[in-house]
Amino acid sequence: MSVELPAPIARYFTADLDPNPQAIADCFSDRAIIRDKNQVHAGPDEIRQWKVDYSKKYIAISTPISVAQDRGRAVVTCHVEGNFPGSPVDLRFFFRVEGDLISELEITV
Repeated sequence: MSVELPAPIARYFTADLDPNPQAIADCFSDRAIIRDKNQVHAGPDEIRQWKVDYSKKYIAISTPISVAQDRGRAVVTCHVEGNFPGSPVDLRFFFRVEGDLISELEITV
């Protein structure tokens, strides 16, 4: 099943597979935030470091399986598999997009 994602979100999932953490940071606006595991990462430097830290611990592949809208955010449900505790799991990625960049991402179970 193929899910049609808005371009900035599709770019995020492509960048997530790139070993260069700058690829992820480039998907976000300068004032963007990520909420993941009860932590907030703000701005390009923290977002880049978030990707570096995660990649040192785990390998994970996210496959989008559905997309919906909720209060101005795109909600992408992904099947995520990897070498992390609890794998595989379906996670929800709540994206807020401004123009061609992501301004907010929240990742939840």
